[in-house]
Amino acid sequence: MASRLKAGIVGATGMVGQRFVSLLADHPWFEIAGLAASPRSAGKSYKDAVGGRWAMPRPMPSAIAGMTVKDASKLEEVVSGVDFIFCAVDMPKAETRELEERYARTETPVVSTNSANRMIPDVPMMLPEVNPHHLQIIEAQRKRLGVKRGFITVKPNCSIQSYVPALHPLLEFGVEKVFVCTYQAISGAGKTFKDWPEMVDNVIPFIGGEEEKSEVEPLKVWGSVEADGIMNASAPVISSQCIRVPVTDGHLAAVFVSFRNKPSIEVILERWKSFEAVPQKLKLPSAPRPFLQYFAEDNRPQTRLDRDAGGLPDDGRAAGMAVTIGRLRDDRLLDYRFVCLSHNTLRGAAGGAVLTAELLKAQGYLAAR
Repeated sequence: MASRLKAGIVGATGMVGQRFVSLLADHPWFEIAGLAASPRSAGKSYKDAVGGRWAMPRPMPSAIAGMTVKDASKLEEVVSGVDFIFCAVDMPKAETRELEERYARTETPVVSTNSANRMIPDVPMMLPEVNPHHLQIIEAQRKRLGVKRGFITVKPNCSIQSYVPALHPLLEFGVEKVFVCTYQAISGAGKTFKDWPEMVDNVIPFIGGEEEKSEVEPLKVWGSVEADGIMNASAPVISSQCIRVPVTDGHLAAVFVSFRNKPSIEVILERWKSFEAVPQKLKLPSAPRPFLQYFAEDNRPQTRLDRDAGGLPDDGRAAGMAVTIGRLRDDRLLDYRFVCLSHNTLRGAAGGAVLTAELLKAQGYLAAR
């Protein structure tokens, strides 16, 4: 591309913010043009603001380390010189919702990883391979906010991003009931083993708010676009348990499902193998090909081996963006059961948001000021 869009990162010093920095450092479509965080980080270089908390596998990009961090509450300073922002703040939900709407009203598009605006009817909650058509609702949102250029998109909770993609190609068979148990990495809580030693050799059978999100958010992702908002789907009925496990990255899900018209195992495997969505057809930079990968081995997918699936032979940008699936078999209570895996801070957070921004760019919703 002749020129790259200028991206700001709000909440740049946290774990998801760090992931944005790592992903965008050499992105072909976007460049980092601004960093913002809390007042305690404002005025410092990014390196000094992060201090010893850099948690990414790649070293901090040298071109970004010396950038001055701005105060996220000073909106005009933050949006000056950027075309859009990624938002990954760690604030109470009501404050986050207000902040993101204020950014949108500065005519700055907001691509958010936060939960505050997920269930607002005219805010698209994007899994780009599943509901790209939900971007249509942006025009209704702009009318509500009184803007011409600004808007907010969000990504779903990381807990749903392994099993919703796996179920999506099967909806035509009438998915009626889903029980899912997720085994979620500590990075989902913004933690490492260094700062959360209590998780070593431990399992915690509760993650606040995760089970409700896991049961409700898929219904919005599968919802229909109406005149002034997205109407949630009425099915399937989803029951979930969410468990924190001593793993650095990667959310594993054990899924049990029943159908109105039960397909064969062979048909399910064919649907997964042949599934190609809009991001793959458009060849977006962060779109894995294939998106869904099935393992025939009984002991796959494994978190450590398979969480980085998706990288292309000539480009590792999509690493961690694929969903891996295994152990499809008959179930005695429901119709089938299987296991699936996604990388929670790539596909489930920053990477999914970057892919959403790429889709927004490709479909004309993001442009230079």
